[in-house]
Amino acid sequence: MKRRNILSFFAMFGPGLVVMFADTDAGSVITAAQSGAVWGYKLLLLQILLIPIVYMVQELAVRLGLVTGKGHGELIREHFGKGWAWLSVSTLMVACLGALVTEFAGVAGAGLLFGIPPWLSVGMAVLLLSIVAWTGSYLSVERIAILIGSFELVFLVVAWWARPSPAAMLSGLTRIPWRQPGYMYLAVANIGAVIMPWMVFYHQSAVVDKGMTTKDLRTARRDTAIGAVITQLIMIAILVTVAATIGVYHPGESLNTVQQIADALTPFLGKMVGTILFALGMVGASLVAAIVVSLATAWGLGEVSGYQRSLEHQPRKAPWFYIIYTAMLVIGGITVVSGINLVNLSVAVQVMNAALLPVVLGFLYMLALKALPEPYRLQGGYSVVVGVVVATASILGMYAAVSPFF
Repeated sequence: MKRRNILSFFAMFGPGLVVMFADTDAGSVITAAQSGAVWGYKLLLLQILLIPIVYMVQELAVRLGLVTGKGHGELIREHFGKGWAWLSVSTLMVACLGALVTEFAGVAGAGLLFGIPPWLSVGMAVLLLSIVAWTGSYLSVERIAILIGSFELVFLVVAWWARPSPAAMLSGLTRIPWRQPGYMYLAVANIGAVIMPWMVFYHQSAVVDKGMTTKDLRTARRDTAIGAVITQLIMIAILVTVAATIGVYHPGESLNTVQQIADALTPFLGKMVGTILFALGMVGASLVAAIVVSLATAWGLGEVSGYQRSLEHQPRKAPWFYIIYTAMLVIGGITVVSGINLVNLSVAVQVMNAALLPVVLGFLYMLALKALPEPYRLQGGYSVVVGVVVATASILGMYAAVSPFF
């Protein structure tokens, strides 16, 4: 019986891990690196605090999906009408297009470290990810995504080898320059790098597409909790690595290229090893996020417009689902090949994600209060805690939207 329970657990394990690997995407890697370079360890406490917050948000998405058997866009349409559903999906598409540009920019930046031109590295990535979806099932796509995402774990090894100063880390945890606008801008960017609109859409649709039900809720919560810890450990590892290198030798210096971040690793690992490990982590982060972001868009649009949407359907039975998925990849790839500044764009995209949080988290919170039956509904003291988190994140998101004008 125990063996059967273990097998059942691992059979349902995966959506949370995939979405959390995708959470530490290329833009998040860049944002964490920029944080370590400019502010040392002063944004480390925020990364720790974000562990329960990202779990809280994603657990609501999981609960809504498992209990209702419906995706996020579909629930918004049912409970608030088509207009609000289209508004929500529109914010999703904006966030996804921005994210995809950063993912492929990450692939291009990693390729340039080895002299591979962007058109070739990005083109190969688009082709690979298209084949993964068009020829597989949900389970095969999930397994491939976990395999690709696991390359991000190299950042944990790199952080250990960077030998950060415990005293400097402790000082960074306790001395927070929250009154400085530059600090707050990067703080909000880090929030936007961890809580993203497409994560909610993907996670809720993924548990539905996988066929999970309320009996899998405990497993899904564990899956999500483990993923939340892993994604933030990776963010912390990147911040610590750069703070212990660039942050020490060139304190306060902003990053401008992917090469600068890779160079942060070479004093400890050697030129070749450091470059290879960074490239593996960056490519893994970029590709798994590109899969999740494109699927989130295809699922979200299908939930609002009504077309067939499942990885369990062959392309001829759900043509629009696969067309939207592939179109997002192609548009993101073409934009990157045209040439952009990866670091500046990545931080800006994370700030944009934060600015969109009022819409995304607002609907998520209201659905948790309205769309769930009594035993699963958000209620009591926990609903107050979640409400405070949603309100705080939304206010910071609006701050991010208006701060450039002041």
